[in-house]
Amino acid sequence: MNTGARYLAERLTADFGFYLREGQLLARERSAWQEIEVFDNPLFGRVMRIDGCFMTSERDEFFYHEPMVHLPAVAHVGPASALVVGGGDGGAVEELLKHPGMQRVLLAELDGAVIDMARQWLGGIHHGALDDPRLEVRLGDARTLIEAPGGERFDQIVLDLTDPYGPALDLYTAAFYQACRRRLTPGGVLSLHLGSPIHRPQAMARIAASLRAAFPIVRPYLQYVPLYGTLWCMAMASDTTDPARLTAAEVDARIAERGLTGLQLYNGPMHQALLAQPNFVRELLARPARALERGEVLEEVGELAMGPEVAVVLG
Repeated sequence: MNTGARYLAERLTADFGFYLREGQLLARERSAWQEIEVFDNPLFGRVMRIDGCFMTSERDEFFYHEPMVHLPAVAHVGPASALVVGGGDGGAVEELLKHPGMQRVLLAELDGAVIDMARQWLGGIHHGALDDPRLEVRLGDARTLIEAPGGERFDQIVLDLTDPYGPALDLYTAAFYQACRRRLTPGGVLSLHLGSPIHRPQAMARIAASLRAAFPIVRPYLQYVPLYGTLWCMAMASDTTDPARLTAAEVDARIAERGLTGLQLYNGPMHQALLAQPNFVRELLARPARALERGEVLEEVGELAMGPEVAVVLG
């Protein structure tokens, strides 16, 4: 039966993917870098899609943004400055600015069209944070900003990037992570996503190896993200700050002391749960893996990026 509805699909592997029903298409733009869409979905509310990949939505963004920001931020003694690379939807910025001690956030976004569309359509994600006076937006290649000699240092860096192919791939290398470490203050924390241990295990292992080549402390952590359709792995890295040292009670105490409110996912017991690893993930991360170098391609991701568009056929 043809209902006239349009369904948008994303492929995670050659054998697995998922789809969302597109309600009303609110905006579509082909920027100099990528195609950006915002549409309504009955389950997720407003959804942003970039180059055919679902990036964020109003109703599930906290599954991703809260662990990415608060697990490292609460492990830190009290971040006052932060750099967000990517993250033009403003969700990570909004979470960072919940910390009362946060005095400055620099958002380094390659594509200003993402920020413009988020300002217009995704207020339910950034809640006005993109216009907060503590925020500075800088457009351009974040690699140039981070790898330049000297420059500003930050207590926290959040790498809220698109998938590791195309222009973003060089931001997943050991060399880039080493440059990020030089941009951190002593005890500073870095967080990023590693990908799915189920659908892209080898790519995840190589990104984790790249991170370990740059930092002495690397703590992967897991969270199911509804919009991504799978179990997702993130990681925190630092020279001295280790989130695994905190008990659930200590995390809850820090949340209360800092006056963090409006959290839908993160708390003390969740901090512990995020860091717990099932055996198959432990085994995956324990296997030898080579750090990613510039110019390489992660085959699990690159092959999908070059594949044909997925069609959804309803009987």
